[in-house]
Parts: sequence; structure tokens; C-alpha cells
Amino acid sequence: MRPDIAALPPRYLRTKEAAEFLSLSARTLEKHRTYGTGPAYRKLGGRVVYSVDDLETWAARGAVTSTSDPRGSVLPAKRQAPPIGQVAGRYAR
Repeated sequence: MRPDIAALPPRYLRTKEAAEFLSLSARTLEKHRTYGTGPAYRKLGGRVVYSVDDLETWAARGAVTSTSDPRGSVLPAKRQAPPIGQVAGRYAR
């Protein structure tokens, strides 16, 4: 392997490393992935990986400059209500 390539930082992080990068627990990041509220991820050979650029972009969505600013657009790691007009539930009519 060329030494200049070996010195490059990783471009993709596994769930544990991505969670550490974001200062979250791995479980919280898994919940975000399940509920669709987290950063974009990829499946490579059955493994979930996160691009460092995607992690930074997702984290930047939550940036605010003051407590009076509207809440950032990063949602909590919990099930979100379905959009208005969509019916929730398996047997709903």
C-alpha cells in the first residue's frame, strides 16, 4: 500500500465510531437510523457505514446561533408522527 494513502483519515465510519464522532451513543444513532431521523448511511457488504461528510452535514442542520432561534432541523431519535393525510396503523381505514 502506498504510504500517502495509508495516512488519509477514514472516509467511512462504522456505527460506533460515527456515534463517537457525533458525541452520541451507538444506540441513539441506531434509533435515528430506524426512525429515519439520522444522517444518511450506506450498506457496504451488509455493514452500515457513515460518510464523515454526511455526519457533518447532518450535525450542521441542528446549528442555531441563539436560544431564541427556532429549533434546528435535527429531529429527536423517536418515531415521528405520519404526515397529515396519511393513515397510521396496519388496519386503519
